[in-house]
Amino acid sequence: MRADVSMEATTCKRTPSLDSGTPPEGNVRRSFVSLPALNPERLRTAKALVDKAVKMHKVFSVQGPYPVIRAALKARGWVEQRMHHPNHHAYQRHSKEDRASSNDAGDSDDDDDNSDNVEKEDDPDGLYDLMSRLVRNEMVYFYWTNRRDAIDTNSLQKEQITNHFAKAGSFTTKAGLCVNLKNLHWFDSADPDTFFPRCYRLGAQDEKHAFIEDYRRTACTSLLKYIVEREQGVQGEGTSHNPQAVRKQSKRQSRPVILSQMIDSALKVCQEFLDSLEHRDIDISMETPQTLTKEEWAEFIDSYYLVVHDGAKIENSDHYVTFCKAMLEKLAEVCPQLDIDGMHNIWIIKPGAKSRGRGIKCAKRLDQILSVVEGDPTLIKESKWVVQKYLERPLLVHGTKFDVRQWFLVTDWNPLTVWFYKKCYLRFSTQPYSLHTLDSSVHLCNNSIQKHLRPSQQRHRSIPEDNMWSDDQFKTFLSSQGQEAQWQEVVVPGMKKGVIHALQTTQDLMKSRKNTFELYGADFMLGQDLRPWLIEVNVSPTMAPSTPVTARLCTAVQEDTLRVVLDRRADRTANTGDFQLIYKQAAVEVPKYVGINLLVEGYKMKCPCPLPPLRSSNRSAPKRRGPVKEKEPAAEKIKPLPKMLLKNAETQKNTSSRVPPPPPLPPELPVPVHIETVTLHMPVTMKSIHQPVSAQSHNVLLWKKRSEVSKVCSEKVQPSATEKQQGPPLSLEITVLKQSRQAAASTLSA
Repeated sequence: MRADVSMEATTCKRTPSLDSGTPPEGNVRRSFVSLPALNPERLRTAKALVDKAVKMHKVFSVQGPYPVIRAALKARGWVEQRMHHPNHHAYQRHSKEDRASSNDAGDSDDDDDNSDNVEKEDDPDGLYDLMSRLVRNEMVYFYWTNRRDAIDTNSLQKEQITNHFAKAGSFTTKAGLCVNLKNLHWFDSADPDTFFPRCYRLGAQDEKHAFIEDYRRTACTSLLKYIVEREQGVQGEGTSHNPQAVRKQSKRQSRPVILSQMIDSALKVCQEFLDSLEHRDIDISMETPQTLTKEEWAEFIDSYYLVVHDGAKIENSDHYVTFCKAMLEKLAEVCPQLDIDGMHNIWIIKPGAKSRGRGIKCAKRLDQILSVVEGDPTLIKESKWVVQKYLERPLLVHGTKFDVRQWFLVTDWNPLTVWFYKKCYLRFSTQPYSLHTLDSSVHLCNNSIQKHLRPSQQRHRSIPEDNMWSDDQFKTFLSSQGQEAQWQEVVVPGMKKGVIHALQTTQDLMKSRKNTFELYGADFMLGQDLRPWLIEVNVSPTMAPSTPVTARLCTAVQEDTLRVVLDRRADRTANTGDFQLIYKQAAVEVPKYVGINLLVEGYKMKCPCPLPPLRSSNRSAPKRRGPVKEKEPAAEKIKPLPKMLLKNAETQKNTSSRVPPPPPLPPELPVPVHIETVTLHMPVTMKSIHQPVSAQSHNVLLWKKRSEVSKVCSEKVQPSATEKQQGPPLSLEITVLKQSRQAAASTLSA
């Protein structure tokens, strides 16, 4: 081993380091890699550490800039097997393209800072590099990558650990989360509308129609809110002070708005919705006309735009306020999202499997929403466009919108095991919150978007320029508002429930594998009552130390992840840091696959009338002493069968029907004595070779009546001239006792 390493080190020192895509030698200057002189003492140290690590299965591989993971593993005695890429710059470029195009893998918010560059390690004497070369042919027992497709989990051994589950797109994509949470009622009694804003896939026709109905109904409730709050003098969301809206209103308002007709239509639509929830519409015929026709809906929506969006002047509506309040109170009992809906009917449009805020737009007009989706036929075909109700009334910090990044760890899917991280951080937008504009700088809090924008001068000075707060800073803010207890009583329990419910609905779709774990990042928004609302779940959450807050918290969550995954495997009482086990499902036994081998279990049914066993006839061919000639019977009347034989045959009817037909009777009887059962067709005359068989020979014949006429009779024996029997044809079974000549003679003499 020492000679091999020495030779390799010498070779590397003399070989120029050229990438595979480097131009010919004449166009570039040759460069050499200068490695430090090989120290035998350092080689012995490296070999001893490597031997110990290999013996204890402590070889790991990390893809991406994860210095915290590398340092924590090396501190535990692990040795890294580095991933070498001959053309590193080309690999880095292709890796970014792969992450951007792999939409099915899930929403990943890895920033560009979190690329595949391997950071420069503090390895002045080259010991770690030497150890990495020594384990280059050893099996890797721990993989940490930032891309799911970097490792083929199907080719891993059972003892190898990896940080990605397969097929996580069922809840880490916007479309997958939208579909699966609608099935929550099959797994839990919770209502997804209490923690997940209404969401639809516009590529699916049924969901598209459901969205249009939801948009129209929300326009009705928004109008009722507008009437009530206008009477109360609430102008927090009013558009009358928006000059742009006033200009639009002056251009568009070409007809008078009949407010009474609008309110009456809105009340009817809301009442119809309440009746449908209480199943009062079951007896209504399908031919009954709807509350509003398609043309009436178009007129109502246009009037709604003029009144609510553009601030058109309307008549006095004080006498309608009572009816509007009563209807809103009824809706509040069955619509948990009524408070966050607001009045402007704003919806957020998202590509189903993109991350970092790419392609996300906000719109409040129905035709705008549908036109955005119809512009990309590929996403429509794959049902990846989703539209989700925008939280128009979120909790604001000094007038600025924010969201919460919350980590959680899944260590097993069967049984489902979830760890919740106690620390989190807030991400702010750079502009003050306003519904007068739908720009992404105001409504999207993704750090990948906001880090390129300059904070507004109108934003409150308490919000830092890096747009981030830790959870401790937010608790201090809540304390100043007299809501400090709400964090532990409302926010944290709500986020835990949202995470658990999202995982419950996708458990059956996940490909579970032991020795696999994954760290996820969930994004929440808080309502004005501090109830958390789940927005999305991200795979491979960014660990880039872009701000002082993330530099501290991202380091801590990576170290605590290894405590749960590695330290707790060896010691169940090990410290897990800030990770808290919040859910562990009862184990579900999966039946083993037996292939095509089928097993039928049962019991043998006993026969009610047991029969004596039949002995097979294994007689040899008889020796012929000469041709045997039988006389042709004369054409005479057949005598009937004796009554005694008919009676005896009638009593044996049932038992004989179960006996299979025996072989045919041979032309002559052999000398050895045995019993044989033959089937004959009656009327018949049974004749022995040496003497006729009469009805009085009780030791010769035993008659048994068959249940039906036998069609498989081997031969028909014609009646003799001396014995004639008459009667209907019967199929009888005769047992003939064959005897030798001496035995027959002794019997007759006796």
